[in-house]
Amino acid sequence: MYRIGELAQRYEIKTDTLRYYEKHGLLSPSGRSDSGYRLYNDDDELKLRFILRAKAVGFSLAQIHELLVIEASRAKWACQDVKSIVEKKVVELEQKIAELNQFRDSLQQLADACCGGPESAEHCSILDALEVRQ
Repeated sequence: MYRIGELAQRYEIKTDTLRYYEKHGLLSPSGRSDSGYRLYNDDDELKLRFILRAKAVGFSLAQIHELLVIEASRAKWACQDVKSIVEKKVVELEQKIAELNQFRDSLQQLADACCGGPESAEHCSILDALEVRQ
């Protein structure tokens, strides 16, 4: 059994992170010590590793929750259920990448239009483009 601080230190996260996962239904301590500390067993540690790995590849807490539900009762689910979650995440990332590329292109256009010289910024094309005129 691990106390909350021990488990957090083991994975180089804050105890608040473990409490946050508990608050959002991802992780629950197996018990409490006589002094009230949250206690985690080996299964809890495995679940935490699962959460951290899923988070590291970009899954949201809601998606991690879905994956944990499937993980807890694998026999009731099909591989396609898991793949569907991953495919949805890929689509989300592709949309975000497209959006970021659009931001980059817009910023590059602003940068390209600016002389970038030592002149006063009174007539700066970047500031002019960003200025809200009524």
